[in-house]
Amino acid sequence: MNRRVARLRAAQALYQMDLTNSDIESAIESVLDDNEEQSEFFKQLIFGTTEKIEKIDETISANLKGWTISRMGHVDRAIIRMAMFEMLEVEDIPVNVTFNEAIELAKAFGGEEAGRFVNGVLSKSIETLNLDRKRN
Repeated sequence: MNRRVARLRAAQALYQMDLTNSDIESAIESVLDDNEEQSEFFKQLIFGTTEKIEKIDETISANLKGWTISRMGHVDRAIIRMAMFEMLEVEDIPVNVTFNEAIELAKAFGGEEAGRFVNGVLSKSIETLNLDRKRN
Protein backbone atom coordinates (compact mmCIF):
# COMPACT_ATOMS: atom_id res chain seq x y z
CA MET A 1 0.00 0.00 0.00
CA ASN A 2 1.64 3.24 -1.11
CA ARG A 3 1.14 6.52 0.74
CA ARG A 4 -1.57 7.82 -1.57
CA VAL A 5 -3.67 4.67 -1.09
CA ALA A 6 -2.91 4.73 2.65
CA ARG A 7 -4.27 8.29 2.88
CA LEU A 8 -7.38 7.33 0.91
CA ARG A 9 -8.10 4.27 3.07
CA ALA A 10 -7.32 6.16 6.29
CA ALA A 11 -9.69 8.99 5.32
CA GLN A 12 -12.40 6.43 4.59
CA ALA A 13 -11.87 4.74 7.96
CA LEU A 14 -11.84 8.06 9.86
CA TYR A 15 -15.00 9.11 8.03
CA GLN A 16 -16.73 5.87 8.99
CA MET A 17 -15.66 6.20 12.62
CA ASP A 18 -16.94 9.79 12.76
CA LEU A 19 -20.23 9.00 11.04
CA THR A 20 -21.14 5.73 12.76
CA ASN A 21 -19.08 5.77 15.96
CA SER A 22 -17.57 2.45 14.91
CA ASP A 23 -14.37 1.25 16.53
CA ILE A 24 -11.01 1.50 14.79
CA GLU A 25 -10.67 -2.20 13.96
CA SER A 26 -14.15 -2.40 12.39
CA ALA A 27 -13.50 0.73 10.34
CA ILE A 28 -10.15 -0.59 9.12
CA GLU A 29 -11.65 -3.93 8.19
CA SER A 30 -14.44 -2.30 6.21
CA VAL A 31 -12.18 -0.06 4.08
CA LEU A 32 -9.53 -2.57 3.07
CA ASP A 33 -9.94 -4.60 -0.10
CA ASP A 34 -9.62 -8.38 0.08
CA ASN A 35 -6.01 -9.33 0.83
CA GLU A 36 -4.95 -5.67 1.07
CA GLU A 37 -2.20 -5.30 3.66
CA GLN A 38 -2.12 -2.41 6.12
CA SER A 39 1.01 -0.31 5.77
CA GLU A 40 2.67 1.25 8.79
CA PHE A 41 1.85 4.68 7.37
CA PHE A 42 -1.85 3.75 7.11
CA LYS A 43 -1.91 2.61 10.74
CA GLN A 44 0.02 5.70 11.83
CA LEU A 45 -2.56 7.97 10.17
CA ILE A 46 -5.56 6.27 11.73
CA PHE A 47 -4.23 5.61 15.21
CA GLY A 48 -2.34 8.89 15.40
CA THR A 49 -5.29 10.97 14.26
CA THR A 50 -7.63 9.32 16.76
CA GLU A 51 -5.10 9.62 19.60
CA LYS A 52 -4.50 13.33 18.95
CA ILE A 53 -8.07 14.22 17.97
CA GLU A 54 -8.60 16.80 20.73
CA LYS A 55 -5.41 18.73 19.89
CA ILE A 56 -6.19 18.50 16.18
CA ASP A 57 -9.75 19.72 16.64
CA GLU A 58 -8.57 22.66 18.76
CA THR A 59 -6.15 23.66 16.00
CA ILE A 60 -8.80 23.31 13.30
CA SER A 61 -11.42 25.22 15.33
CA ALA A 62 -8.99 28.08 15.90
CA ASN A 63 -8.64 28.45 12.13
CA LEU A 64 -12.29 28.28 11.10
CA LYS A 65 -14.05 31.53 10.30
CA GLY A 66 -17.80 31.46 10.56
CA TRP A 67 -17.82 27.68 11.00
CA THR A 68 -17.67 25.15 13.77
CA ILE A 69 -16.02 21.79 13.45
CA SER A 70 -19.36 20.07 14.01
CA ARG A 71 -20.85 21.95 11.06
CA MET A 72 -18.22 20.63 8.65
CA GLY A 73 -19.12 17.71 6.43
CA HIS A 74 -17.96 14.32 7.68
CA VAL A 75 -15.68 13.73 4.69
CA ASP A 76 -14.06 17.16 4.88
CA ARG A 77 -13.59 16.78 8.64
CA ALA A 78 -11.95 13.36 8.25
CA ILE A 79 -9.56 14.61 5.57
CA ILE A 80 -8.65 17.80 7.45
CA ARG A 81 -8.09 15.93 10.73
CA MET A 82 -5.87 13.38 9.03
CA ALA A 83 -3.89 16.06 7.18
CA MET A 84 -3.42 18.08 10.36
CA PHE A 85 -2.11 14.98 12.14
CA GLU A 86 0.28 14.29 9.29
CA MET A 87 1.52 17.90 9.12
CA LEU A 88 2.01 18.13 12.88
CA GLU A 89 3.41 14.68 13.63
CA VAL A 90 4.91 13.00 10.55
CA GLU A 91 8.23 14.73 10.14
CA ASP A 92 9.57 12.91 7.08
CA ILE A 93 6.83 14.23 4.76
CA PRO A 94 6.97 17.85 3.61
CA VAL A 95 3.97 19.94 4.64
CA ASN A 96 3.24 20.93 1.04
CA VAL A 97 2.96 17.26 0.01
CA THR A 98 0.42 16.55 2.76
CA PHE A 99 -1.43 19.76 1.89
CA ASN A 100 -1.70 18.90 -1.81
CA GLU A 101 -2.70 15.29 -1.13
CA ALA A 102 -5.49 16.44 1.22
CA ILE A 103 -6.88 18.82 -1.40
CA GLU A 104 -6.83 16.10 -4.05
CA LEU A 105 -8.63 13.70 -1.69
CA ALA A 106 -11.27 16.30 -0.93
CA LYS A 107 -11.81 16.94 -4.65
CA ALA A 108 -12.11 13.21 -5.31
CA PHE A 109 -14.81 12.81 -2.67
CA GLY A 110 -16.60 16.16 -2.81
CA GLY A 111 -15.57 18.04 -5.94
CA GLU A 112 -13.97 21.43 -6.43
CA GLU A 113 -15.93 23.11 -3.63
CA ALA A 114 -14.68 20.57 -1.08
CA GLY A 115 -11.15 21.06 -2.40
CA ARG A 116 -11.41 24.81 -1.89
CA PHE A 117 -12.79 24.40 1.63
CA VAL A 118 -10.01 21.99 2.67
CA ASN A 119 -7.45 24.30 1.03
CA GLY A 120 -8.73 27.29 3.02
CA VAL A 121 -8.77 25.55 6.40
CA LEU A 122 -5.37 23.92 5.94
CA SER A 123 -3.78 27.10 4.51
CA LYS A 124 -4.88 29.11 7.53
CA SER A 125 -3.68 26.37 9.90
CA ILE A 126 -0.28 26.15 8.19
CA GLU A 127 0.09 29.93 8.40
CA THR A 128 -1.00 30.11 12.05
CA LEU A 129 1.31 27.28 13.13
CA ASN A 130 4.22 28.37 10.91
CA LEU A 131 4.36 24.82 9.56
CA ASP A 132 5.50 25.94 6.12
CA ARG A 133 8.73 27.22 7.64
CA LYS A 134 9.38 24.27 9.92
CA ARG A 135 9.60 21.37 7.49
CA ASN A 136 10.04 22.34 3.87
